[in-house]
Amino acid sequence: MIQTLTPWFGYLATLLLAIALIVGSDLKFRWLSAAGNITFVIYGWALHAPPVMLTNFILLMINVFFLYRLYNKAELFETISFDTGGLMIEKFLAFYKDDIASYFPEFSKEKLAGNINFVVLRNLVIANIFSIKPEENGVAEVYINYTVKKFRDYKVGLYLFKKEKQLLISKGVETIYYKTVANKQHRKFLIKMGFTTATINGKDCLMKKISD
Repeated sequence: MIQTLTPWFGYLATLLLAIALIVGSDLKFRWLSAAGNITFVIYGWALHAPPVMLTNFILLMINVFFLYRLYNKAELFETISFDTGGLMIEKFLAFYKDDIASYFPEFSKEKLAGNINFVVLRNLVIANIFSIKPEENGVAEVYINYTVKKFRDYKVGLYLFKKEKQLLISKGVETIYYKTVANKQHRKFLIKMGFTTATINGKDCLMKKISD
């Protein structure tokens, strides 16, 4: 039985390492690499190949070390408010135009006017652009909450909805909601951030009470 399955461990490990090389997130790269290393260790054990086991065990320890650093690294987060744009905002939106459209297909720069708008800097690099449209009773619709692919490790979300929530509360916003969520991965992220299904203005949406 084990001899029949052994080649598949090798194929799986190769696939995991290949996928790791094309993902855009450092965190995903390390997790996929670690998974590939573990699978290769099993593969080497099944083949009685100590060099394969040893090499991948060492690589696994390296990946574990970098995962620890990624999860415990002290990073600088800042928010900078803006009205409707500016040179850096325009360049950011133009550069990530296609990816933004896959998450927020109805987005257009012109609709930022009158909203609460800011960018999140992560170690002085623009990691996220956030815009909400205030309504009544402390409720606001999220117009865009786009995070650059390499920074999609939940740290920006934790910063926005937990550490920096006082910024929104100070502007009279207590509840934020998404009228629609076009991307499945984005929906998964929102649920992890504590958003729940609710009815607002007669429509089903994803909502989070940030004042809690």
